[in-house]
Amino acid sequence: MPDPQKGQPFSIRFTKDADQFVEEEARRTGRSKSAVVEDLALEAAKARRFPGITFQGEWPDRTPVINETGFDVWQLCETIDNYGSVTKVVADFPLVTELHCRLARSYRESYPDEIDEAIAKNNRPRDELQALYPFIEWVSYEELAAG
Repeated sequence: MPDPQKGQPFSIRFTKDADQFVEEEARRTGRSKSAVVEDLALEAAKARRFPGITFQGEWPDRTPVINETGFDVWQLCETIDNYGSVTKVVADFPLVTELHCRLARSYRESYPDEIDEAIAKNNRPRDELQALYPFIEWVSYEELAAG
């Protein structure tokens, strides 16, 4: 039975360079060539749909990034949420413009699960993080501020 999440199959013929890249990426990541091509196509479509967003990192954890700001999309979205105002964010972060904030919010509206999952992952409870990373020394903000 066909997967309802998938479109109709079609064939494609790559240049030697493109085929070699896809083949190597499939080998390196342990995925099928189809999965590699699908991920590349979706990422390219997102980048075209949201000019000013690029992607970084390794599969499967490629992250959308707001160019020239130092922020991942989820980080800027969370910052806007925490500040409660785009104006305040722009005032406190010299590399961030209102356009960057609109871009991040628009991306989040289109891919809410992706961004909300990244925010939730960043805000895991301390006991969960301690269990995952028992070697980390925990320091409070107050201890840092006291020097």
